[in-house]
Amino acid sequence: MQLGSDDELIISDDGSLDNTMEIVSLFCDKRIVVLHNQGKHGFVGNFENALNHAKGDIIFLADQDDLWKSNKVKVIKEQLRLYDLVVHDAEMIDGEGCLLGNTYYSTMHHKIDFLSNLWKTRWLGCCMAFRREVLEMCLPFPRNIVAHDYWIGMLGMLKFRYCFIDDILICYRRHGNNTSPSGEKSTNTIYYKIVTKRMNMLVALANRCLRYTFQKHNMVFLCQL
Repeated sequence: MQLGSDDELIISDDGSLDNTMEIVSLFCDKRIVVLHNQGKHGFVGNFENALNHAKGDIIFLADQDDLWKSNKVKVIKEQLRLYDLVVHDAEMIDGEGCLLGNTYYSTMHHKIDFLSNLWKTRWLGCCMAFRREVLEMCLPFPRNIVAHDYWIGMLGMLKFRYCFIDDILICYRRHGNNTSPSGEKSTNTIYYKIVTKRMNMLVALANRCLRYTFQKHNMVFLCQL
Protein backbone atom coordinates (compact mmCIF):
# COMPACT_ATOMS: atom_id res chain seq x y z
CA MET A 1 0.00 0.00 0.00
CA GLN A 2 1.57 3.30 -1.08
CA LEU A 3 -0.95 5.64 0.56
CA GLY A 4 0.05 7.41 3.76
CA SER A 5 -2.34 8.13 6.60
CA ASP A 6 -2.87 11.73 5.43
CA ASP A 7 -3.20 10.94 1.72
CA GLU A 8 -6.43 10.88 -0.27
CA LEU A 9 -7.64 8.84 -3.22
CA ILE A 10 -10.15 10.77 -5.32
CA ILE A 11 -12.42 8.76 -7.60
CA SER A 12 -14.56 10.75 -10.02
CA ASP A 13 -17.38 8.74 -11.57
CA ASP A 14 -18.50 10.02 -14.98
CA GLY A 15 -21.73 8.04 -15.14
CA SER A 16 -20.25 4.53 -15.29
CA LEU A 17 -22.66 1.76 -16.22
CA ASP A 18 -20.64 -1.15 -14.85
CA ASN A 19 -20.12 -2.20 -11.23
CA THR A 20 -17.35 0.31 -10.51
CA MET A 21 -19.19 2.04 -7.68
CA GLU A 22 -20.12 -1.28 -6.09
CA ILE A 23 -16.47 -2.31 -6.05
CA VAL A 24 -15.38 1.03 -4.58
CA SER A 25 -18.00 0.79 -1.84
CA LEU A 26 -16.37 -2.42 -0.58
CA PHE A 27 -13.31 -0.44 0.56
CA CYS A 28 -14.09 1.05 3.94
CA ASP A 29 -11.34 3.65 3.93
CA LYS A 30 -11.85 7.28 4.93
CA ARG A 31 -9.06 8.30 2.55
CA ILE A 32 -11.21 7.39 -0.46
CA VAL A 33 -13.29 10.29 -1.76
CA VAL A 34 -15.99 9.37 -4.31
CA LEU A 35 -17.34 12.12 -6.58
CA HIS A 36 -20.07 12.04 -9.20
CA ASN A 37 -19.13 14.36 -12.05
CA GLN A 38 -21.90 16.90 -12.57
CA GLY A 39 -19.84 19.12 -14.89
CA LYS A 40 -18.47 18.64 -18.39
CA HIS A 41 -18.41 14.94 -19.21
CA GLY A 42 -15.69 13.00 -21.01
CA PHE A 43 -12.24 12.20 -19.65
CA VAL A 44 -10.99 15.81 -19.71
CA GLY A 45 -13.96 17.13 -17.74
CA ASN A 46 -13.89 14.17 -15.39
CA PHE A 47 -10.23 14.69 -14.52
CA GLU A 48 -10.92 18.39 -13.98
CA ASN A 49 -13.71 17.46 -11.57
CA ALA A 50 -11.33 15.26 -9.57
CA LEU A 51 -8.54 17.86 -9.57
CA ASN A 52 -10.91 20.58 -8.38
CA HIS A 53 -11.41 18.56 -5.20
CA ALA A 54 -7.76 17.61 -4.60
CA LYS A 55 -6.41 18.96 -1.29
CA GLY A 56 -2.86 17.61 -1.25
CA ASP A 57 0.44 19.33 -2.01
CA ILE A 58 1.45 16.56 -4.44
CA ILE A 59 -0.94 15.18 -7.05
CA PHE A 60 -0.64 11.86 -8.89
CA LEU A 61 -2.89 11.17 -11.88
CA ALA A 62 -4.14 7.63 -12.37
CA ASP A 63 -6.31 5.72 -14.83
CA GLN A 64 -8.66 2.98 -13.72
CA ASP A 65 -6.97 0.00 -15.35
CA ASP A 66 -3.20 0.47 -15.06
CA LEU A 67 -0.91 -1.25 -12.54
CA TRP A 68 1.43 0.76 -10.32
CA LYS A 69 4.89 -0.50 -9.37
CA SER A 70 5.47 -0.71 -5.62
CA ASN A 71 8.11 2.06 -5.67
CA LYS A 72 6.19 4.61 -7.77
CA VAL A 73 5.25 7.05 -5.01
CA LYS A 74 8.69 6.89 -3.36
CA VAL A 75 10.58 7.59 -6.59
CA ILE A 76 8.29 10.42 -7.68
CA LYS A 77 8.33 12.17 -4.31
CA GLU A 78 12.12 12.20 -4.39
CA GLN A 79 12.06 13.84 -7.83
CA LEU A 80 9.52 16.43 -6.69
CA ARG A 81 12.04 17.76 -4.22
CA LEU A 82 13.87 19.20 -7.23
CA TYR A 83 11.09 19.61 -9.79
CA ASP A 84 7.49 20.78 -9.91
CA LEU A 85 6.31 18.35 -12.60
CA VAL A 86 7.55 14.83 -13.34
CA VAL A 87 6.68 12.15 -15.87
CA HIS A 88 8.08 8.59 -15.91
CA ASP A 89 8.14 5.68 -18.33
CA ALA A 90 5.74 2.71 -18.40
CA GLU A 91 5.66 -0.89 -19.57
CA MET A 92 2.97 -1.54 -22.16
CA ILE A 93 0.62 -4.43 -21.38
CA ASP A 94 -2.50 -5.82 -23.05
CA GLY A 95 -5.95 -6.34 -21.57
CA GLU A 96 -4.86 -9.59 -19.94
CA GLY A 97 -1.80 -8.02 -18.31
CA CYS A 98 0.73 -9.56 -20.69
CA LEU A 99 3.77 -7.50 -21.66
CA LEU A 100 3.68 -6.11 -25.20
CA GLY A 101 7.48 -5.91 -25.38
CA ASN A 102 7.91 -2.14 -25.42
CA THR A 103 7.65 0.89 -23.17
CA TYR A 104 5.74 4.13 -23.61
CA TYR A 105 8.92 6.13 -24.16
CA SER A 106 10.01 3.75 -26.92
CA THR A 107 6.88 4.67 -28.89
CA MET A 108 7.66 8.38 -28.65
CA HIS A 109 10.50 10.81 -29.35
CA HIS A 110 13.12 11.46 -26.66
CA LYS A 111 13.23 15.25 -26.82
CA ILE A 112 12.37 17.51 -23.93
CA ASP A 113 12.00 20.86 -25.73
CA PHE A 114 8.68 22.68 -26.01
CA LEU A 115 8.11 22.46 -29.78
CA SER A 116 8.80 18.73 -29.99
CA ASN A 117 6.29 18.03 -27.24
CA LEU A 118 3.76 20.43 -28.70
CA TRP A 119 3.84 18.36 -31.90
CA LYS A 120 3.96 14.94 -30.26
CA THR A 121 3.63 15.06 -26.52
CA ARG A 122 5.36 12.72 -24.09
CA TRP A 123 3.19 13.97 -21.24
CA LEU A 124 1.10 10.95 -20.28
CA GLY A 125 -1.36 11.55 -17.47
CA CYS A 126 -1.09 8.19 -15.73
CA CYS A 127 2.72 8.66 -15.64
CA MET A 128 2.50 12.22 -14.31
CA ALA A 129 2.76 13.86 -10.89
CA PHE A 130 3.11 17.49 -9.92
CA ARG A 131 3.10 19.98 -7.09
CA ARG A 132 0.11 22.03 -6.05
CA GLU A 133 1.51 25.19 -7.62
CA VAL A 134 1.18 23.54 -11.03
CA LEU A 135 -2.39 22.48 -10.32
CA GLU A 136 -3.44 25.97 -9.27
CA MET A 137 -2.13 27.50 -12.48
CA CYS A 138 -3.73 24.80 -14.66
CA LEU A 139 -7.24 25.17 -13.25
CA PRO A 140 -9.76 25.78 -14.60
CA PHE A 141 -9.08 23.89 -17.82
CA PRO A 142 -9.57 25.88 -21.04
CA ARG A 143 -12.62 24.85 -23.05
CA ASN A 144 -10.88 23.75 -26.25
CA ILE A 145 -8.06 21.50 -25.04
CA VAL A 146 -8.15 17.90 -26.26
CA ALA A 147 -6.45 16.27 -23.27
CA HIS A 148 -5.81 17.17 -19.64
CA ASP A 149 -2.26 15.77 -19.56
CA TYR A 150 -1.32 17.62 -22.76
CA TRP A 151 -2.48 20.88 -21.15
CA ILE A 152 -0.79 20.30 -17.78
CA GLY A 153 2.48 19.18 -19.35
CA MET A 154 2.78 22.01 -21.87
CA LEU A 155 1.91 24.67 -19.31
CA GLY A 156 4.39 23.06 -16.94
CA MET A 157 7.11 23.34 -19.57
CA LEU A 158 6.54 27.07 -19.86
CA LYS A 159 6.20 28.04 -16.22
CA PHE A 160 7.70 25.37 -13.95
CA ARG A 161 10.66 23.04 -13.36
CA TYR A 162 9.95 19.75 -15.10
CA CYS A 163 11.71 16.49 -15.92
CA PHE A 164 11.26 13.18 -17.72
CA ILE A 165 12.75 10.24 -15.83
CA ASP A 166 13.53 6.81 -17.26
CA ASP A 167 12.11 4.80 -14.36
CA ILE A 168 9.34 2.38 -15.37
CA LEU A 169 6.80 2.87 -12.60
CA ILE A 170 3.52 1.50 -14.00
CA CYS A 171 2.19 -1.09 -16.40
CA TYR A 172 0.18 0.88 -18.96
CA ARG A 173 -2.75 -1.17 -20.23
CA ARG A 174 -3.72 -1.01 -23.93
CA HIS A 175 -6.67 -3.19 -24.90
CA GLY A 176 -8.42 -1.45 -27.77
CA ASN A 177 -11.19 0.08 -25.65
CA ASN A 178 -9.17 2.80 -23.94
CA THR A 179 -10.68 6.26 -23.76
CA SER A 180 -7.30 7.78 -24.60
CA PRO A 181 -5.39 6.56 -27.71
CA SER A 182 -1.95 7.46 -26.27
CA GLY A 183 0.75 5.11 -27.46
CA GLU A 184 -1.18 4.12 -30.58
CA LYS A 185 -0.99 5.38 -34.17
CA SER A 186 -3.16 8.48 -34.61
CA THR A 187 -6.07 8.38 -37.06
CA ASN A 188 -6.92 12.06 -36.68
CA THR A 189 -7.18 14.39 -39.67
CA ILE A 190 -4.53 16.99 -40.53
CA TYR A 191 -6.99 19.76 -39.60
CA TYR A 192 -7.49 18.22 -36.16
CA LYS A 193 -3.77 17.74 -35.61
CA ILE A 194 -2.78 21.28 -36.57
CA VAL A 195 -5.77 23.47 -35.75
CA THR A 196 -7.95 21.72 -33.19
CA LYS A 197 -5.11 20.33 -31.12
CA ARG A 198 -2.00 22.48 -31.49
CA MET A 199 -3.27 25.93 -32.41
CA ASN A 200 -5.92 25.81 -29.70
CA MET A 201 -3.24 24.73 -27.23
CA LEU A 202 -0.98 27.65 -28.14
CA VAL A 203 -3.83 30.14 -27.73
CA ALA A 204 -4.82 28.62 -24.39
CA LEU A 205 -1.22 28.70 -23.14
CA ALA A 206 -0.77 32.34 -24.15
CA ASN A 207 -4.01 33.35 -22.43
CA ARG A 208 -3.20 31.49 -19.21
CA CYS A 209 0.37 32.82 -19.01
CA LEU A 210 -0.83 36.40 -19.50
CA ARG A 211 -3.55 36.01 -16.88
CA TYR A 212 -1.07 34.45 -14.45
CA THR A 213 1.37 37.32 -14.97
CA PHE A 214 -1.30 39.94 -14.37
CA GLN A 215 -2.52 38.22 -11.21
CA LYS A 216 0.98 37.66 -9.87
CA HIS A 217 1.91 41.33 -10.16
CA ASN A 218 -1.58 42.64 -9.28
CA MET A 219 -1.75 44.37 -12.64
CA VAL A 220 -5.03 46.06 -13.53
CA PHE A 221 -5.79 47.68 -16.89
CA LEU A 222 -8.61 50.23 -17.15
CA CYS A 223 -10.01 51.47 -20.41
CA GLN A 224 -12.29 54.52 -20.61
CA LEU A 225 -14.49 54.83 -23.70
